[in-house]
Amino acid sequence: MTMKGLSAPSDLTIRFWGVRGSTCTSGPNFVEFGGHTPCVEVRCGERLFVIDAGTGIHAFGAHHGQNLPKRIDLLFSHLHLDHVTGLAFCKPAVLDREREIHTYCGNLDGASAAEALDRLFAPPLFPITLDMLPARFVHHGFRSGETLHFSDGIAVDTLPLRHPQGATGYRFRHAGRTACYISDIEHGDVWPEPDLLHFVRGADLVMFDGMFTEGEYPACRGWGHSTWQKGVDLCRAGDVRQLGIVHHYPQHGDALLRDLEQQLQAVMPTAFVARERQEVVLPAMARVPEPA
Repeated sequence: MTMKGLSAPSDLTIRFWGVRGSTCTSGPNFVEFGGHTPCVEVRCGERLFVIDAGTGIHAFGAHHGQNLPKRIDLLFSHLHLDHVTGLAFCKPAVLDREREIHTYCGNLDGASAAEALDRLFAPPLFPITLDMLPARFVHHGFRSGETLHFSDGIAVDTLPLRHPQGATGYRFRHAGRTACYISDIEHGDVWPEPDLLHFVRGADLVMFDGMFTEGEYPACRGWGHSTWQKGVDLCRAGDVRQLGIVHHYPQHGDALLRDLEQQLQAVMPTAFVARERQEVVLPAMARVPEPA
């Protein structure tokens, strides 16, 4: 991992724009880690993907402005409110008539997000519908577990996750590096699950839902979330190099998250608790010369 600002055009780069789960937070106790709900920017070299459209997508859009490409590929983990409510507020994306936003949803048995988003972004819940915005939305459905193939040759692997109404994990591979997004997920009695372990094995970075402490989890069983300890177990079993904890509980302030990070790094020094605007750069692997 390299620090912010040192990435090269060929690297696999991840930037966190929203790391909070369930609902936004604000106030003096939520400055360091941030209060926006999920949104993660993934760049395979110069190729842009966005995971989830929580309120963090507003900050993503404000930061990049008109420098965003004309086509944005937005991959939904699922469609619960904390992962979609920022969609209409990504101004560079929705105010440009030449912009296309392609959404991908894998937890609706092959259906796209179109029907659900049309219900949410419509009166009386919202003043307008998405098709009234200048940007053009194109919705794609798939079944979690399928590989997404894009016209420029990039492929993104997917995996169904244990969560109420389902969720989708994503695996990005670029320039010899691998990053996986595993949120929202609840661990089962058998852990790590074989399919998930295979999915993350050997990854350079796994972003994992560590919403609850081990003390909080028993009262929240069935809510569809996990703990940082289960993330460590998964990464150790899968020979994963780095672990980034995401989807923070709204009541966890900066002091608590710093303490959790110290506990986490005591057992996995390369792990971290993700912060808003944090950037992780996975440098492209040097090419191995072909044999003569």
